[in-house]
Amino acid sequence: MINNFRKVNEDLLKDWLAFREETELAFLDDEDKKHTVKFDEISEKILGTIPKQNRKFVEKQLELLNSSFLEYICYWNEKYYRNGFCDGIQLIIGCLIL
Repeated sequence: MINNFRKVNEDLLKDWLAFREETELAFLDDEDKKHTVKFDEISEKILGTIPKQNRKFVEKQLELLNSSFLEYICYWNEKYYRNGFCDGIQLIIGCLIL
């Protein structure tokens, strides 16, 4: 049954991760702010060097890159926490069975 929880899908753990993201993770402290991805700042610097005729294309590609990166981070973040949760449950079960 634990192996079923390791798969990234729609379930209670995903709802919990979404809740945490909306509440606790929405508040950044000074250390967190040092490690944010400054996508908008970087995009503006790139777009400032692009000729006007290519700007729309580059903007679209940067938006796709940002979207893809966020999807990637969310997936791996969920997988990391999901597996940590499952590992913790397995440790508890192992202690109770002995």
